[in-house]
Amino acid sequence: MIWETVRLALRSVRRNALRSFLTLLGIVIGVAAVIAMLTIGAGTTEKVKTDISKLGSNLLVVRAGRPAGRGTPDSVIRPLQDKDVAALRAHLEGARAISPAAQKQVRVIYGTENITAGVTGTDSAFLDARDWTLASGRAFSDSEVRSGTGVCLIGETVRQQFFGAGDPDGEIIRVNRSSCKVIGLLAPKGYTGFGQDQDNVVLMPLAAFQRKIAGNRNIDNIYVAADDRTPTSELLPRVEDILRDARRVPQDKESDFDIRDMTQIADTMTSATATMTGMLSAVAAVSLLVGGIGIMNIMLVSVTERTREIGIRLAIGAHEKHILIQFLVEATVLSLFGGIIGILIGLSLAGLASLTLTIPFAPSPAVILLAVGFSALIGMAFGFFPALRGARLDPIDALRHE
Repeated sequence: MIWETVRLALRSVRRNALRSFLTLLGIVIGVAAVIAMLTIGAGTTEKVKTDISKLGSNLLVVRAGRPAGRGTPDSVIRPLQDKDVAALRAHLEGARAISPAAQKQVRVIYGTENITAGVTGTDSAFLDARDWTLASGRAFSDSEVRSGTGVCLIGETVRQQFFGAGDPDGEIIRVNRSSCKVIGLLAPKGYTGFGQDQDNVVLMPLAAFQRKIAGNRNIDNIYVAADDRTPTSELLPRVEDILRDARRVPQDKESDFDIRDMTQIADTMTSATATMTGMLSAVAAVSLLVGGIGIMNIMLVSVTERTREIGIRLAIGAHEKHILIQFLVEATVLSLFGGIIGILIGLSLAGLASLTLTIPFAPSPAVILLAVGFSALIGMAFGFFPALRGARLDPIDALRHE
């Protein structure tokens, strides 16, 4: 019974192919837009999470200066010092790694080649704090960090500029006017979401950087990585208390440093991306409503055109429920066709966007199944009234219809 009804529905769709296509076009556009928006949004969210994770997981970043929105523009910024790092290492519990860092953009030279790179002075804990691994070579030793030995680690961009695909281990490069020996190659991290090349970097011991590059003892950032048992939300107030005490900040004064929780920033950016995706998908879903109205309209026309056919079927023994099911199935088949075509188009658009925007292609099986189900539901919902109208026709009046 049901398969025969489906066969009749398919025959009716083929008989009016152009009209059927124009009818399901609204469903196609709506489903394609929703699928594309949700898939692109999921890919964007994944990219945001990946970009933030490249900075380090469960990471707090301490910077000199009052938190954003506080203080006055002419406030004197008191730089971070070695004693602040020492205080954190001595008293902070729940941290996996604590590492100071100072940065500066300088000219790096090897032979006749040169490049402007970000040079960072730091210590051996930096790689652990930033979740950064070595592709080859070794990290700084404690003695090299203490003495400020002229050694360095380089990023992939610097390696390609100076050595191509070759091994840079043991080579001597010049950072500004100082020579340093390359002892390791950092694993590639790629670009951040803000377009910054994280591999265009040179790491050297903090003491060497301060003495030869910066010319002062200031520290730009202190990276504090939480261990697996301690969330950053718990670690942050501990860091603030220790630093306020070390820097002798009075109780009635605001902190003269800023602590940024990278986990919180990642969650905020992910939430914002998800909200925007939801809004765009809601706007796209309006097309589904338009498509449903189109299906209702065409089914009403179909009932009118086939009034005599309905009368004959009722006269030879068909029940109202048979007529009702027939037109409901036709509306559902139309809507399902539109949904399937819309899914294919939507995934194609999302795939094209992922290539163009360099974001992950992240289709969701749950969303695809929901789109198919929603398409069928729209066909049934908007096809019910025309089907009911056809089922309630009086057989005598239907047979008289021309």
